[in-house]
Amino acid sequence: MRTRQRPPARTGLGVLFLLLAQALALATPAQAHGDTVKVVITGQREGHLTTDITWENDGDAIEEAVAATVNATSVDGTRTVGPWKLVRDSGTRTGWSTAEVLPPGAWKVHVHIGFPALGHAEREVSVPVVDPAPPSISAAPTAPVPAPAPASPSATAVPSATASAQPAPASDGSTFSWTTTGLALAALAGAAFGVLLVRRARARRQPRGDG
Repeated sequence: MRTRQRPPARTGLGVLFLLLAQALALATPAQAHGDTVKVVITGQREGHLTTDITWENDGDAIEEAVAATVNATSVDGTRTVGPWKLVRDSGTRTGWSTAEVLPPGAWKVHVHIGFPALGHAEREVSVPVVDPAPPSISAAPTAPVPAPAPASPSATAVPSATASAQPAPASDGSTFSWTTTGLALAALAGAAFGVLLVRRARARRQPRGDG
């Protein structure tokens, strides 16, 4: 009859020590920073809630993924939004924001962190109403300047007609003097001829004397 031999006890202890070492290795980073995180709600950016999350003890940035929930209630209590998640802001180590957008208004916001450690923050945030950009006012179209109409033939002939209607320039002074002299000579000749006729008529009327 054979008897079974039990495995050495040190084998079981080795496995236990290995598990403990792994657990300690995983817990070391969190214990080095502390067991709480600091959450600061910095405001909003175009309706996106913005936060700054660091380790509470040393203020270091959290390299791990953050498990957070965001809930918001309007100040008058008529509206609620959430729960939303936080996503890391690009280009920053400690900034986290929501992918969703808060509607315009005043909101009381609560942020709860569950991993890698516990954290909480609350703050009242106001989201302004953004007016849509007014349509650009285009300049009034400028009326085209009409091209000058081509001159009609009648309009072109007006200067010629005007020129023809103008009186002819006065003749030369010498021509006028010759005309005047001719008229005077004709008048003198006529007068002399008349005197001659009168004399002849008188001579005929006078009786002739005896021989």
